[in-house]
Amino acid sequence: MHACANSLISLRPIRNKMLSYNLPNCRKMKLLLQWTIIIPILAWALFFSGFIDNNTIVQIIASILLILSVMSAVHHSEIIAHRVGEPYGTIILAIAITVIEVSIIVSLMVSGGQESVSLARDTVYSATMLILNGIVGLSLFIGGLKHHEQEFSKHSVTIALVSLISIVVFTLVVPTFTESVHGSYYSTPQLIFASIACLVIYFFFLFAQTSRHREYFLSGKDDTDNVTVISNWNLAISLLFLLVSLGIVVLLAKTLSPTIESIIISYQLPVTLVGVVIAIIILLPECIAAIIAARNNKLQTSLNLSLGSALASIGLTIPSVAVVCIMNDMKIIMGLDIKSIILLGLSVFTVMLSLSSGRTNIVYGVVLLVNLFAFIFLIIYP
Repeated sequence: MHACANSLISLRPIRNKMLSYNLPNCRKMKLLLQWTIIIPILAWALFFSGFIDNNTIVQIIASILLILSVMSAVHHSEIIAHRVGEPYGTIILAIAITVIEVSIIVSLMVSGGQESVSLARDTVYSATMLILNGIVGLSLFIGGLKHHEQEFSKHSVTIALVSLISIVVFTLVVPTFTESVHGSYYSTPQLIFASIACLVIYFFFLFAQTSRHREYFLSGKDDTDNVTVISNWNLAISLLFLLVSLGIVVLLAKTLSPTIESIIISYQLPVTLVGVVIAIIILLPECIAAIIAARNNKLQTSLNLSLGSALASIGLTIPSVAVVCIMNDMKIIMGLDIKSIILLGLSVFTVMLSLSSGRTNIVYGVVLLVNLFAFIFLIIYP
């Protein structure tokens, strides 16, 4: 009897903890699911209403709904990550955003226009610079502010950076120096080879991340504990509304881009900044999720999301664009100019050095953010 009583007493704190977790958090989850479902639906309704282009007040409302839809996407991605565990949660968010990004690029390319020949290159380049310098830099900076030093797996970062460097060079650097076709183009055989190389590298990166070397990408016990707290119903709803939220974020960003462009032109700034602004909006869910993870001292999760997103952005976009170009006999500019290559090389090299020791601090974040400001500054003052 005494042994049973003692065991009950020892289990009581665990039971109380489980109840305190399940009951309040379930109520919060239901409340959050309500607004995270209603907001994207309202945003889709406003988008299909056709009033966005005609009214300044409606555009302001659309901008607010866009930001709230970003927050909705982050919330649903966190539910999915909690349910399936890491690194699968970050992979789902990265691939979902990349698939939507690819669909937008392909639709714009098919619709034609002079700017479509460099659209894929500019989008991939901007996304890579924003992820490496912006998302990683903010994660290191905010994590360093709160926790002074943070640790992560050097093996996971090495795998991701080796894969990323190879893909970046094949897709954005080599085309500038090839001789088969005049200009920063790939010939059809070269484009096929680069696409296959991207897919092979990305596939084996996912294989290492999810199977062969999964332990490198785990941030600790929390990645494998409590993965069944979220019900299958909530998981299905979150998967659906993650896609719904990301879709409306991209569509509203495209719809509001003429307004953004007019504002930028009114301040006599280069039109190329519009693409950067749109890329920032599209990457907001990943950015917020990465910053939250870093602030919660889960830098490994933050780096999984950041570097995985960069790999997905290039490794999936270029093959998809290549298929469209080959099928429609289109040419696309792939290679960067020398200034962009130097900035990209500086960004990759800085990230490599910042993440080489397995420990990080605020200085690394500051340097990466300076690189980001240099990237934007040199767009404004080329």
